[in-house]
Amino acid sequence: MTEPTVAPILSARGLMKRYGTVVAMNGADFDLYPGEILGVIGDNGAGKSTLIKALSGAVTPDHGTMTLDGAEVQFRSPEDARRAGIETVYQTLAMSPALSIAENMFLGREWRKPGFLGSVLRMTDRARMNAFAREKLNDLGLMTIQDIGQAVETLSGGQRQGVAVARAAAFGSKVVILDEPTAALGVKESRRVLDLIKDVRARGIPIILISHNMPHVFEVCDRVHVHRLGRRLCVIDPKRHSMSDAVAYMTGAKLPDDLDEAA
Repeated sequence: MTEPTVAPILSARGLMKRYGTVVAMNGADFDLYPGEILGVIGDNGAGKSTLIKALSGAVTPDHGTMTLDGAEVQFRSPEDARRAGIETVYQTLAMSPALSIAENMFLGREWRKPGFLGSVLRMTDRARMNAFAREKLNDLGLMTIQDIGQAVETLSGGQRQGVAVARAAAFGSKVVILDEPTAALGVKESRRVLDLIKDVRARGIPIILISHNMPHVFEVCDRVHVHRLGRRLCVIDPKRHSMSDAVAYMTGAKLPDDLDEAA
């Protein structure tokens, strides 16, 4: 397919990553454009998880370059990526069940009280954090969560995923990465998460969606990045290709015959 004429907000070229004799990324390329939802699909062992970990700072590539907003970046840790404006919601959600919703949203980046209480005594500004968390949940329509101070372990699976997405949207100023956000959810809760993804995109934040659920990918994604054998095989338009095409590309049963699609 013909790529958008605007410059990508997040791009990678020639990423390589080896673990001993195992090649996890073999010259992988990647492009995410402003305001889009990009699906990333691939068979087990295709290397898509390593690609996403490189983009989110969890893995440092052996070779290759990455650019964010046109400037070359090197992430040595997830914190580096977070500081650059890239937030990731992992499949495990990375939450502390015993802590409150607000505490989980600010985990590792708590706001301190102004003046002596914050700078010296290191007291957290709970009231301000609670108000911010409530505002962000309301922005995404998570009105079923009434008590911002309730423990995350009391929430349903869909509500927990909603909190994780709200946290990413609140602090991800450039890019939000979602790793299998509906994998452990039922039909109703999956629907709510898909609506949340659309709401986040509507706020102007581009999203990378990694998923094995083809109907979900084809419903919400603008383009689909097909990863195979450690690199990008092609990028397809879900409006012009079927789910059967995507699976055939993933598994190697079919190769893209349109040169504009091939990576």
